[in-house]
Amino acid sequence: MKFRKKPVVIEAFCWTGDEHQIEDPEWIIDALKSAKVTIHTDGPYVKNGLSMHISTLEGDMMAIPGDWIIKGVKGELYPCKPDIFDATYEKVED
Repeated sequence: MKFRKKPVVIEAFCWTGDEHQIEDPEWIIDALKSAKVTIHTDGPYVKNGLSMHISTLEGDMMAIPGDWIIKGVKGELYPCKPDIFDATYEKVED
């Protein structure tokens, strides 16, 4: 059997790891405040001195600078590698 992904609109942003990143959406700031998302500066998977740990429906996941952070249709957050994001999503004009 084959299936096609239903077209849904999601919110996402590319996390640069820059503390002055101005396009951080409010929902990621809220997730940081509530500790659903944490930033780490050390550990085995840190890139450029940073990694982001996200509590997802499937367990904790990690993002590194350059990864996309997605807010799904039910408000869930999860990281996505840039190549997968580019192959899966296209920008929607407001």
